[in-house]
Amino acid sequence: MTIQLRVQPRARRMALERTPEGALKAAVTAAPEDGKANDAVVALLAQAWRLPKSTFEIVRGGTAREKTLMVAGDPAVLADRIAEWMRKNG
Repeated sequence: MTIQLRVQPRARRMALERTPEGALKAAVTAAPEDGKANDAVVALLAQAWRLPKSTFEIVRGGTAREKTLMVAGDPAVLADRIAEWMRKNG
């Protein structure tokens, strides 16, 4: 499964939210240097969706704000976890 999101590095707080258009936005406090922001995005997604960090891989946009991530695992389980998060977080 792939997901696309926009990343805001050097944010005041860590947050995963949906934009009014329905897109995902990840705000991380880490700076966009030496892969720190990317690591923070993976950690944020893993925590929010209760998945191991090892299931995430950035496949596009490693140095850009717009990122595409591959999420490994059973698509049905992943869809349930993400849908649960979406219900709780509007």
